[in-house]
Amino acid sequence: MLLKLFSIAAVSLAVAAASITPAPAADGYTLPGKPSIAMLYYGPKNDGGWTQAFDEARVKIEKELGMKINFVENITEDASVIKPAAERFISRGANIVIGTAFGHSDAFKDLAAKYPKVAFLNASGTTNGPNLESFYGRTYESQYLCGMAAGATSKTGKLGFVAANPFGVVNWTINAFALGAQKMNPNATVNVIYTGTWNDPVKERAAASALIDQGADVIGQHVDSPTPQIVAQERGVYGTGHHRDLRQFAPKATLCSSVWVWDKFLVTELKKIIAGGWKPAPYGAFIPLKDGGTDIAGFGPAVPADKAKLILAERDALLKGKQIYAGPLLDRDGKQRVAAGQVLSDGDLWKMDWFVKGVVTQK
Repeated sequence: MLLKLFSIAAVSLAVAAASITPAPAADGYTLPGKPSIAMLYYGPKNDGGWTQAFDEARVKIEKELGMKINFVENITEDASVIKPAAERFISRGANIVIGTAFGHSDAFKDLAAKYPKVAFLNASGTTNGPNLESFYGRTYESQYLCGMAAGATSKTGKLGFVAANPFGVVNWTINAFALGAQKMNPNATVNVIYTGTWNDPVKERAAASALIDQGADVIGQHVDSPTPQIVAQERGVYGTGHHRDLRQFAPKATLCSSVWVWDKFLVTELKKIIAGGWKPAPYGAFIPLKDGGTDIAGFGPAVPADKAKLILAERDALLKGKQIYAGPLLDRDGKQRVAAGQVLSDGDLWKMDWFVKGVVTQK
C-alpha cells in the first residue's frame, strides 16, 4: 500500500474536506456513453505486492464485465505524472478512471472537477465528490485472522511485526494482529519495528532479522515487499504476509496472508456506475471483509487443522458483522479506549496512535 506523506494531519484534513464536498445529484451520476475503463498503477504490475494485487484484480474484472481495461504502470504520487496519464486515457474515450495510491488523491479531485462526465475511483485516497469515490479495505479484519494463525503456531508466544510507518492504517493492523494472536494465546506479545518506508527490502530484511534475533518465531508484516517472509523461511521461523498470498515467495514459512480482493468490490461498484444513477459514498468506501477489500489466503502446512477451523469460524463471524475493536478495550497503558457495549468509530480508527496490551514498538 502506497501512502506517501500520510499522517494524522492529512487524514484530519481529508475528513474535513469530505464534510464540505458537494453531494451527488439527487438522481446520481450516469455515464454519458458506453463504459470505457482505465487504471493508473502506482508501480510496476509485477511488484509482488500492492500493484500486482490490482493487476490480478483487473484480469478478474475484465472477465466478469466482459470488457478490456486499459492500464499504465509507474504513475507515481506526482500531479505532473498523474494528470497527463489520466487525460491521455480520457482523450481516447475512457470515462471511468481508477487510481491506486493515496498520492493520487488531490490530482483526482482536480480531474473530477475538470471532467464531470468521467467517473473516478481511487484506492487509499482521501478525496471524494459527485463523480469521485475513494476506497480502502478494513485491513485490520484480515490481519486479525493472520494474528490468530501466528498465535496458534508460535511455540514461544513471541511474535515480531515489520511495519512501514506509524500511521493509523498500519497501527490498526498491528493491534488487530496482536488481538488475533492473543485469542489463541492470551500471553502472546508482538514486538514491532518500523522501517520508515513502504518498500525497502534492505530495511525489511534488517528489521525481520533483528526481530528473530530477539526471539520472535513468527513474523507479521505491513510493508510492500515479501522480504520478511523470505527472511523467516531462511531463518527457519514462520510468518504472515500482506497484500497477496506470499506463499509464492516463502511456501514453508508463510502461515497466512492478508490479501486484497479488489475485484469483489470493484466489480460491484463498476456495475453501479455502468447501470447509471451512481451515488459515490460521500466520505469514501471503507470496505469490510464481506464486501471485498481484503480477505485471507492460506493456510500454510504448519497451521494445525483444528486451529485453521477456529480461524475460519472467526472469519465467518466477521462476515456476519463481528467487530474486532469492540469494548471493553484497554490500551497497553491501561487506559480505556472503547467502553463496554461500544465500537471504535471509523474516525478513531484512522487516527489510531495507541496499542493494545502486549505490543512493544521500536523504530
